[in-house]
Amino acid sequence: MSRVVLIYNARLLDESMDTPGAVLVMDGKIRSVFQGYYTNSETLEKMAHSVLAEDGVDEKTSIELHNAHGLTLTPAFIDMHVHLRYPGQTQKEDLTSGLHAAAAGGYGTIVAMPNTNPVVSSIEMAMKIEREAAAIGLTHLFQTVSLTKNFEGTDTSHLDFVEKQYVPVITEDGRDVPTSGVMLEAMTKAGEKGLIVSCHSEDMTLGPLAKPFRAEALEIMKGVGLSAWGTGDEDFDADDEANAEALDRIDLALTKANEILALAEDVATVRNIMLAKEADCHVHIAHVSTAVSINAVREAKNELYDEEMDYNADEADAAYQAFEDGEKFAPTTRTEKGFSVSCEVTPHHLALCGTDEPYIRALVNPPLRSEDDRVAVLEALRDGTVDVISTDHAPHTLDDKAAGAPGFTGLETAYGVCNSVLVKDNQFNPRRLSQLMSAAPARLLGLHKGLLRAGYDADLTIVDPDEEWTVDSSKFYSKGKATPFEGRTLTGKVKYLFIDGRLVFES
Repeated sequence: MSRVVLIYNARLLDESMDTPGAVLVMDGKIRSVFQGYYTNSETLEKMAHSVLAEDGVDEKTSIELHNAHGLTLTPAFIDMHVHLRYPGQTQKEDLTSGLHAAAAGGYGTIVAMPNTNPVVSSIEMAMKIEREAAAIGLTHLFQTVSLTKNFEGTDTSHLDFVEKQYVPVITEDGRDVPTSGVMLEAMTKAGEKGLIVSCHSEDMTLGPLAKPFRAEALEIMKGVGLSAWGTGDEDFDADDEANAEALDRIDLALTKANEILALAEDVATVRNIMLAKEADCHVHIAHVSTAVSINAVREAKNELYDEEMDYNADEADAAYQAFEDGEKFAPTTRTEKGFSVSCEVTPHHLALCGTDEPYIRALVNPPLRSEDDRVAVLEALRDGTVDVISTDHAPHTLDDKAAGAPGFTGLETAYGVCNSVLVKDNQFNPRRLSQLMSAAPARLLGLHKGLLRAGYDADLTIVDPDEEWTVDSSKFYSKGKATPFEGRTLTGKVKYLFIDGRLVFES
């Protein structure tokens, strides 16, 4: 018997819709979208049965009703960049804790990175993890495969067996492929298969030069009892002369480290775009954080746009000439393969300035940047240079964070941060936020998700965009408790998550 769900009395929001209404779900797919102020469940049930009758569904079929009470119903979020630490680092995160964190964050689909122990370097291992995740019955999971076997930087033979329908993204995330020749080889294989190459763009000869400066800063921070994630230091007396001197030394060391890492990002971003163009593949630049790298992506996209316009003009000229000559015209077949570029930014790079206290001490790769860089990222969101928002959810134990492990937990704060910073503070249209967190990543991954349309997967999130809440990492489902947003008041809270029409999370 068909499973039918009706969510009503909602504000329907996706990249092209912002209206009151209801959504009818049948067998895990959106069957119909009703626009209008529908608060009477009996009226809607009659409308739903009328629609279902067209599909031959018995009128006695029960409909599971969910009253949204005026909250916002949106396509579930999709995260193209998550570290679940599975297998091998389950003290930091595991499939169960990570998928519960994703569900609590409103995510219907996540893409897991391969920097695990062992490294995920085979399609068999990736599919095994995907099957284990599916058995948990929460958020959908795609497992990426490494660009080089075991992150050794030399062997790409395993990519010969990777298939797009199972593993749409390959990446060396957590690091970059140091040798351009090997990267070109991997990208060429990806281009032939239509795979996305997601790049952690960091020049691997420059990046290590920052380590001594970070180590120096960490040593001072340990000595004065400061955290490595920018919060939890309320008892620290910055006015004390010795502490003030320590802060100056910490800031100086981290500024030097961050300058090196900015150069490392910019050099690698340009290289990876150039190699992808040569390889004819889709390159996705992960966690872009500098104005220079943003401009590199923008220029590559503008060049592609100009080429597309030239192509369309040539096609139009050819069609007109064929008409003049009395001949038939067959347009050139375009495929989804070939060079293209997309990029992502993270909530923490959108929200936080890395030259300010205490966030200069919130260690992450790439580092939190200057206010000029942060503004450049916001402008790139406005002009369409940035395609998606991804969390780069990177859970660590508190001991590992204290030792300098870079990264924050982010799945459970992402919507609140983005809604606060973009919609509330910077007046972004909420449809644009939905596009960045749902529709755009769905398109990049080739998923039939991310929109409130008939036939699309019924992965749906209900949020309250106006609810204020205070971040308390002790309540996270994730094992990772280090977040620079600890104690911060955010606006926008995830209330419910439906996966394939099933209610799997309720706050």
